[in-house]
Amino acid sequence: MLTRISLVLSYILWCCRFLVAPWKYFQLNANYFNQDLHIFSKLDMDLLIPEQWRLSQFVDQGEDTGAKQPESYPVFLKPEWGQNSQGVCRIDSQEALQQHRANRPNVGPRYLIQAAAKGKREFEIFFIPGATTDHSSAIISVTETCNHSDDEMPVNGIYNCDTYYQSCMSQLSAKQIAKLESLFSKIGSFRIARFCARADSLEALLNEQFSIVEINVYVPMPLILLTQDIPVSCKFKFIFASMKQLALVTKGIPASQPVKSIFFQKLQSARLLKSKLKNELS
Repeated sequence: MLTRISLVLSYILWCCRFLVAPWKYFQLNANYFNQDLHIFSKLDMDLLIPEQWRLSQFVDQGEDTGAKQPESYPVFLKPEWGQNSQGVCRIDSQEALQQHRANRPNVGPRYLIQAAAKGKREFEIFFIPGATTDHSSAIISVTETCNHSDDEMPVNGIYNCDTYYQSCMSQLSAKQIAKLESLFSKIGSFRIARFCARADSLEALLNEQFSIVEINVYVPMPLILLTQDIPVSCKFKFIFASMKQLALVTKGIPASQPVKSIFFQKLQSARLLKSKLKNELS
């Protein structure tokens, strides 16, 4: 909680310094907000991923005649929109999928079925591009998501007590960091994003041998701030630098960009998802 408060306060202070309205934060990636669905759709994000890094993903239409079904298991079932792995579960068989379908309420967010990535390790790449206002450099961090359990394909997240994070930055040279920046900047024109990628190793990630599991573009937390191997002073330095950069990027949003009412629509979507998950568990 303290980390999030520090991020928000630092961003607001830098926005005041650069004479930028802090609430413009919600317009940073407004070009990718689906007005019809009132969400940042995972399917929309999926279309932006180059084919060699993309996992098979489709809407779960149940047992309807002609509906697409998983070719193999396990697969991951996830709401079309959600954060912090809310509602995501691994499905290991057709029977388990049928049981999940039977427990769903008739009204609620639709679910997607995503093929399991083959990579053994999970990496989170947090990215803020360089600002055009002052030609500043991009902010990037690479964090490995680890798990204390023996499960080879866990559903990781901040609410999973077995999940923990380790920074990869000390293992990367400036040249390698620049390469990752170049790779992930090609996926959409996001002003802030966190990419979840699975690869067998950090070397495989650098060699473009990975699959992208998810792209978070709404309020992506830089997971490097949740690691235990970085001093608190370094974390605050990262917060200070990244929020300065984000304020500059916010200042660069063109006046011609249409303003979308994202915050309240996302708030409503989040409430619906929470209500749905509560009903499924009850």
